[in-house]
Amino acid sequence: MGKRLFDVLCAGLGLALTWPLILAGAIAVRLSSPGPIFYRARRAGRNGVPFTMYKLRTMRVGLDHPNRRVTEANDDRITPAGRWLRRLRIDELPQLWNVLRGDMSIIGPRPEDYEIVQRHYTPEQRRTLSVRPGLAAPSDVRWYPDFTYHDPPPPGVPLQEYYIARHLPARLAWDLRYIERQSLLLDLQIIAQVLFCILVYSWAPPPRRPVTADLLTSE
Repeated sequence: MGKRLFDVLCAGLGLALTWPLILAGAIAVRLSSPGPIFYRARRAGRNGVPFTMYKLRTMRVGLDHPNRRVTEANDDRITPAGRWLRRLRIDELPQLWNVLRGDMSIIGPRPEDYEIVQRHYTPEQRRTLSVRPGLAAPSDVRWYPDFTYHDPPPPGVPLQEYYIARHLPARLAWDLRYIERQSLLLDLQIIAQVLFCILVYSWAPPPRRPVTADLLTSE
């Protein structure tokens, strides 16, 4: 109940403060390419129940494909306006509405594509579905801006295949660690770290670090 109250207060305050950014982003989406302003993604929520996650649309319409559920750094589907929205994480702000609805938390495991969960999660990894997925996750801080930046696939290896084999287990390992240690103090620390990453690393990218076995177990 305490975490839920924290989520509602943060989401309400967040929407009150960021609605001008959401509005500006919506106008940029409308002017940059034809199609809806919001992208509706089917994600696995608490206990694996699917829900609709909202984002400002950053890609051209009609280019979704089952083998391209993971976005590449220089993905040709991303619009010019979408690149800036993604870089500053403005496209994620509508998920504050998902938090208010109870679909998500402010901090928690990032919601994964529902089909990827059904096909690739192990029983141990499904433990991450015991809590609400988060707008931000510990791995967002550890490997900002994303895993692909730090650990790109070798030449000739499809990104989605590499993500499922290597990045997904790494992220879920950190999600499980969070679930075991979650607290209000930890959530506040992650929020502060995420804000720092957005304000600083969006302009000065962090040093690259590979996703290796020792990183998965390090403190």
